[in-house]
Amino acid sequence: MEITEFPERVLKEAGGAVEKFDAELERLVADMFETMYAAEGVGLAAPQVGLSLRLFVMDCEGVKLVAANPEILSAEGEQGGEEGCLSVGKIHAPLKRAARVRLRAQDVRGEWFEREAEGLAARCFLHETDHCDGLLFLDRLSPLRRDMVKKRFQKVKRWR
Repeated sequence: MEITEFPERVLKEAGGAVEKFDAELERLVADMFETMYAAEGVGLAAPQVGLSLRLFVMDCEGVKLVAANPEILSAEGEQGGEEGCLSVGKIHAPLKRAARVRLRAQDVRGEWFEREAEGLAARCFLHETDHCDGLLFLDRLSPLRRDMVKKRFQKVKRWR
């Protein structure tokens, strides 16, 4: 699959709910994992492959899962760290996020589950759920830092 890049409209739209849990969804999820691994990412949301759906896959720090219709139940503590995005040319910027996060979502069969994570996996829960809500990590940066990242991204795009 091709990764959708900023500033495509689908990245700024809240995704629709996943309603059908069938073989087509299983194929989509397998394709998303394959795309994520090929791009050397740790998470990938449906809007990042041009689909306006509340769905993401991740494989980060021993947490591998499919999350359909994700919601953050709790977020506590604080961690600093660099954050990047496959849709923003893997350009990183420092961003504070919650240190411990509890996620509720449905798996590929439609079964609801809850999962808690810390560190990078918690950051991934938040980052990918943001994609489902039409937010990019850029939206959480200060205006000055956001402009710097956008300029770096545009420069990198011109060199490709």
